[in-house]
Amino acid sequence: MDWSILLNIGRKVRALNVTGGIPEELWSLTSLTNLSLGFNALSGEVPKELGKLTNLRSLSISTNNFSGSLPSELGNLIKLEHLFFHSSGVSGAIPSTFAALQDLQIVILRNNHISSTIPSNIGDYQNLSQLFLGNNKLTGMLPTLKSPLLHIDVSYNQLSAALPSWANNSVMATGFDCIPENLPCLGDIRSSPKYSDFAINCGGPEITSSSQIVYERDNETLGPATYYEASTKRWAVSNVGHFNELNDPQYTSFSSSQLNTSDSELLQTARISPGSLRYFGLRLENGNYNVTIEFAEIAFLNPPTWKSLGRRIFDIYIQGNLVQKDFDIKKAAGGVSLQIQMVFPAQVSKNYLEIHLFWAGKGTCCVPTEGTYGPSISAISAVPDFIPTVGKNPTSGKKSNTGLIVGIVVPVGVVSFLSVLALCWFVLYRKWTGWDDDEGKNTQDNKLLGMDVRPYTISYAELKDATEDFNPANKLGEGGFGPVFKGTLNDGRVIAVKQLSVASRQGKDQFIAEIATTSAVQHRNLVKLYGCCIEGNKRLIVYEYLENKSLDQALFGKTSLSLNWPIRFDICLGVARGLAYLHVESRLRIVHRDVKASNILLDSNLNPKVSDFGLAKLFDDKKTHISTRVAGTFGYLAPEYAMLGQLTEKADVFGFGVVALEIVSGRPNADSSLEEEKIYLLKWAWHVHENNREVELVDARLLEFDEEEVKRVIGVALLCTQTSPQQRPSMPRVVAMLSGDIEVSAVTSRPGYFTDWNFNTTSFMTVDTPSAENEDSPFSSTTT
Repeated sequence: MDWSILLNIGRKVRALNVTGGIPEELWSLTSLTNLSLGFNALSGEVPKELGKLTNLRSLSISTNNFSGSLPSELGNLIKLEHLFFHSSGVSGAIPSTFAALQDLQIVILRNNHISSTIPSNIGDYQNLSQLFLGNNKLTGMLPTLKSPLLHIDVSYNQLSAALPSWANNSVMATGFDCIPENLPCLGDIRSSPKYSDFAINCGGPEITSSSQIVYERDNETLGPATYYEASTKRWAVSNVGHFNELNDPQYTSFSSSQLNTSDSELLQTARISPGSLRYFGLRLENGNYNVTIEFAEIAFLNPPTWKSLGRRIFDIYIQGNLVQKDFDIKKAAGGVSLQIQMVFPAQVSKNYLEIHLFWAGKGTCCVPTEGTYGPSISAISAVPDFIPTVGKNPTSGKKSNTGLIVGIVVPVGVVSFLSVLALCWFVLYRKWTGWDDDEGKNTQDNKLLGMDVRPYTISYAELKDATEDFNPANKLGEGGFGPVFKGTLNDGRVIAVKQLSVASRQGKDQFIAEIATTSAVQHRNLVKLYGCCIEGNKRLIVYEYLENKSLDQALFGKTSLSLNWPIRFDICLGVARGLAYLHVESRLRIVHRDVKASNILLDSNLNPKVSDFGLAKLFDDKKTHISTRVAGTFGYLAPEYAMLGQLTEKADVFGFGVVALEIVSGRPNADSSLEEEKIYLLKWAWHVHENNREVELVDARLLEFDEEEVKRVIGVALLCTQTSPQQRPSMPRVVAMLSGDIEVSAVTSRPGYFTDWNFNTTSFMTVDTPSAENEDSPFSSTTT
């Protein structure tokens, strides 16, 4: 332990350069009114002994490496006015004892792992003016407040997007609905594209660069947590964060020195934030874009001044994909320059483009002044990587004397080129899909050609290099589609490459369906499509790589993962949110058709992502159901679909119900090694439910669990697996019931298929687990 600098001035203590834990001697200083342990390397659980310092007015343990929950003993600090726990590593729920902290004025808990709901008693805090809970795992709705807050940030959680009445009087009222993840504020832009590019001078006035690009001005005064949309409705910026250390916070930075670049005016200003910045290109035509970002380090100068000690470290996301982690402008520029330009490919599928710069609590806090640590951006532009059909291009420079000639020749050339390209594509498509074979079948789903936006294409050479020439050592497994390989792209992204087997007729169908569907959807609980490859007879799909593989392996296989109950509950809720997005929130109404544990992947934080859209169907809102060939996996198929081929989104609801029971029990839906009454999970679940013994269904490996949550999940699962699709809830209602926003409807009688059918047959329910050969595959599946 290194308490190298301990300043004890009156009743204030600030510790710097501290590692390890907090010494017991501190708990005797009961007269302390201000304690700051922020920006250190403290670890372990937050000491409950902090509750002994009952005279504290201000407490900060922000930016440390703590673990575990916030101690309930903090509720003893009834004189506390300022609470700073951001980026401290804490998790769990906000203790109910916080209801006693009625004098709180500022609460900052952003960038942690805090879960559950926001306590409703927060509404009783009469003096609370600033509440920052962004980037946690909070669920439910915002509580009712007796008085409006001056500033509030609840972004990057899993809250309802509904706007409470009290927010109408707060700073957050403007653009509030652009803070939630699903961006409901964007409204009609998804169906009315107007532009095909944009350029912004971040933090400064409008400028025409040396390359004749017109950068629109971005020098509006932003507050601690605001959303601003340009008057042209072409782009917007969202700031999430608060310089709580400063009395007069500045969200722009200026340089008086001449930077060594041809576009020096652009790099003289920058947008900065202590939390995160998000820029949105709005009303864009769908397609692939190249995004150019100019970064300039204005605050942390080069040697020999002391200001060079500062470090600005943040993450860069494009369309929700992490493209640069722990990005340091000076380091990326080679330590010599104070600026760097970076270009990223981006796919626009819903008429908006998101650039997200996220400060994750790293770097320095107070050099050269407090509050200068967040992300910084000086300019941004996006241009299409396709021939646009909408919008006047404002980024184009002055017209040359050859403009008229170019205006005539280029369109003719483009039309000719596209005509030849379309003909070639059509011929290749017919040949590949089997239109020209002897059987004359035309059974391929023509989704790929009819897509609003083509997926980002990656060359076969790059994928070959990324996977080390598809080295068997990188093989993750193999399913009906073909083999799956792990690889790393040139930009550092780790990927999973699904390679279509030449002999796979089923895979050809699924290839089109999977690309068409996955390209049209983006959600934190759906696996991300990075692109595809179509060269000659080679067909590959490129996804993000999920470190913890599939849910069935985590639950039933040999793994070192420990899925405690909070993690299982979050997985269940995440899967429900992903399906609700497909059914209701997505621009397209999509039925997955193969919801099962092996098609749910887990990332490094054990967040679930629904995968494998090879069987997905687009659903017409005007139809009650569609009749189709039955496809899916035994054990997860809804009765009306398995027996009659009638498909609605309620088929996914049934599959989710089975998965939910598997998550609770830690066993597959059928296991012939068990005693007869327990072989079929659904039947056993109804037995314990009817005898009020639901806890018997819980996985024996779970030594601790929330009994109320367990019963809630089981109740929802039994509703989801009712015989009639009309009796099953919709997925948005499932989410609401799991979150506790609404009561779980009562289920009174077991489904008819237990009594009407000969249920004791393994042909109805079979275990869906990868073979031993493919047990490490995150994409392997067993389908009918």
